[in-house]
Amino acid sequence: MTKPRLAVHKFSSCDGCQLAFLNAGEQLLQLAQLVDIVHFAEAGPCAPQASVDIAFVEGSINTHADLDRIRQIRANSKMLISIGACATAGGIQALRNLGDTRNWLGSVYAAPQYLDSLATATPIATHVPVDLEIWGCPVNATQVFSVVRQLLNQVSPRLVDEKVCMECKRAQQVCVMVTQGVPCLGAVTRSGCGAICPGQGRDCYACFGPAEASNTAALGQQLHAMGLDANAVARRFLFINSAAAVFNTAGQRWRDKSDA
Repeated sequence: MTKPRLAVHKFSSCDGCQLAFLNAGEQLLQLAQLVDIVHFAEAGPCAPQASVDIAFVEGSINTHADLDRIRQIRANSKMLISIGACATAGGIQALRNLGDTRNWLGSVYAAPQYLDSLATATPIATHVPVDLEIWGCPVNATQVFSVVRQLLNQVSPRLVDEKVCMECKRAQQVCVMVTQGVPCLGAVTRSGCGAICPGQGRDCYACFGPAEASNTAALGQQLHAMGLDANAVARRFLFINSAAAVFNTAGQRWRDKSDA
């Protein structure tokens, strides 16, 4: 039987999610036995216009050329899956949305009029229908490959969206917020990273995006009570996943308080 065709595309990003594929080692070799990887420029195969069954997309949309390309990818793909913070919530690039992009470009580039930049940096789902979003910065490769196996077995993928706090509990890690007074976003952030930062005695900064039923209002008040001013609380939410609706709303609310 013909194997399903798979592609991995890149837009504005650090390549971290693609590296999650490459660093998976044996798992990647097993994936290659299940599917025909027809486009993955960072790994070798290069056929950006190929029609595929599954397309993974890393990165945010920042230029008019990006817009044209993502629409073509969508047209060529039976299923499109955005992977990582940049593709699902704008990533670090989306921080420019919080300021005046035109002035920002002018302060960095000598001739900004030649740049093909859109007014904002946006997630993939802003422009084309997305069948599934896998969050993380970078994504968890095991989770990605699990999704592929589920799809190949015609099972609707189920992604875990519980909170990082649950991972800390299972690993029997002491809460850094309770014991050390460290402002931590684990209570509103989806799991998947293995609670790496709290495990090293530092705070979670929400690289895996918002979890289910994230009570950002309560956490924001708690962070403020712990000594963070309104601007500092806003910056906590408006970071890697600033375009995620629940984080953006919370961040903008605290930003407005800072300006008042």
